[in-house]
Amino acid sequence: MTTAIQYGSKQIDFRLEYSDRKSLGITVTPDLNVLVKAPTDTSLEKVKEKLRKKAPWIIRQQSFFLSFHPKTPARKFVGGETHLYLGRQYRLKILQSKPESVKLKGKFIEVTTTNKARAKGLVNEWYLQNAKTKFHAIAKSLIDNFKKHKVEPNSIVLREMSTRWGSCTAKGKIILNPELIKAPKGCIEYVIIHELCHLIHHDHTQKFIDLQTKEMKDWEKWKMKLETLLA
Repeated sequence: MTTAIQYGSKQIDFRLEYSDRKSLGITVTPDLNVLVKAPTDTSLEKVKEKLRKKAPWIIRQQSFFLSFHPKTPARKFVGGETHLYLGRQYRLKILQSKPESVKLKGKFIEVTTTNKARAKGLVNEWYLQNAKTKFHAIAKSLIDNFKKHKVEPNSIVLREMSTRWGSCTAKGKIILNPELIKAPKGCIEYVIIHELCHLIHHDHTQKFIDLQTKEMKDWEKWKMKLETLLA
């Protein structure tokens, strides 16, 4: 069943599942949903009471995961429109000519094409190719550093994700959202380090936070940057 509690001015929706267990558990998922698993004889009021006590933690977790939610507004890919690349703003310049190409030129992302309707596809492909090159280059030294913990991802792949900047699979594959190429290098490093920490600690426990802080002391700064830059 799905219900909610009120905490100050904020409403916290949650899904409640009863099962044959001894204690009540609360989970905040990466898509910001709150899941509560409770023993079969637990009253709804007791569940809500527990949630109110844990509300500050729930809100912090949702805020934490929110930094991994891409929020860049849709672009029309027309001349003069601004686009981000590695944290900097560039204006789109479309030139009708041959051969087709996309390149940085001063303060512009310059697109050469005989058909303006192809600008979106060309720019997105350019972003993707740059993401592949940049992400692997940035990740190399970070992965080498984590070898001291006797862990190493088995691969790093790029995949479009609507609600995540990155993820780490149980088998040690790190997945990065190519949209990250629009963020500064520090933000990219933050997401990669975050996922590398998951090779050691799978949940967002205090040990996970301590490790992340040890490996990137100013991670909160880059987390905040990521939350605001692509809004």
